[in-house]
Amino acid sequence: MRIEKKLEEMGIELPAVEPNTQIALIPGVKVGSLLFLSGCGPADTSGRDSWHGKVGVDYSTEEGVEAAKWCGVSLLAAAKSVVGDLDRVKRVVKVLGMVNAPPDFEDQPRVINGCSDLFVELFGEMGRHARSAVGMGSLPMGLPVEIEAIFEIE
Repeated sequence: MRIEKKLEEMGIELPAVEPNTQIALIPGVKVGSLLFLSGCGPADTSGRDSWHGKVGVDYSTEEGVEAAKWCGVSLLAAAKSVVGDLDRVKRVVKVLGMVNAPPDFEDQPRVINGCSDLFVELFGEMGRHARSAVGMGSLPMGLPVEIEAIFEIE
């Protein structure tokens, strides 16, 4: 429970993950040693009632970084729901970050650093990963940021 202890020391609580059995979407799929995680918005434990809007319009870049950090927390919760123990994460392999922003917004990589930096803080060198950070005209439920990831699992 090393990773969860680090999260606790950071004051971060993982949200509960309740898969919806009425739809095809599930939190993640383990194939061999890889765990493919579905896209996640900012965690419910972020302290906000909701996240809704565009980075660069409704949220500053710094607030977008915070939203991306909480997306990382949601991804960790999803991973735990699938594999049971975050200490089984051997490496963060790939992150795809999507930022809901106007066409002239250019700080997508900086925003997604909120998630990337969290993973490096938790997993050290094994938290460093390949990554894409892209802008979107909209995201589901008006989320400002959505991130998906691939983890290697022991």
